[in-house]
Amino acid sequence: MNFHTRKWVRPEDLNANGTLFGGSLLRWIDDEAVVYAMIQLGNQRIVTKYISEINFRSSAVQGDIIEIGLKATHFGRTSITMSCRVRNIITSEPILTIDTIVFVGLDEFGRPKPHGFTDVTFDRDRFPEGLRNPGR
Repeated sequence: MNFHTRKWVRPEDLNANGTLFGGSLLRWIDDEAVVYAMIQLGNQRIVTKYISEINFRSSAVQGDIIEIGLKATHFGRTSITMSCRVRNIITSEPILTIDTIVFVGLDEFGRPKPHGFTDVTFDRDRFPEGLRNPGR
């Protein structure tokens, strides 16, 4: 599991109980996972197809820092499957696990697009050309 994203739990991220709102956490996971999928599939047109059971194991409070970890587990013809773990850096507690998240790469017409990859890359060589801006 690679943990790359860290989030600081702020007041706007809390629910009525004063703990991290699950919806905020799920949005952060989806944001991180779609970028990971874009890099792995070399495609900026990515959609979430499936998310398995979400297991909330503990929570976080204001001021905590959490880490989101993603791991590619399978490449399909047009898809990538990954798992997710979220942990609290402050308490070392696991916060959430998701065993299966599936993303599908699409073509310009919104149809599943074969990608031809079978393994994970740790380079940025697959980063979609359409998102590169050499003038920046």
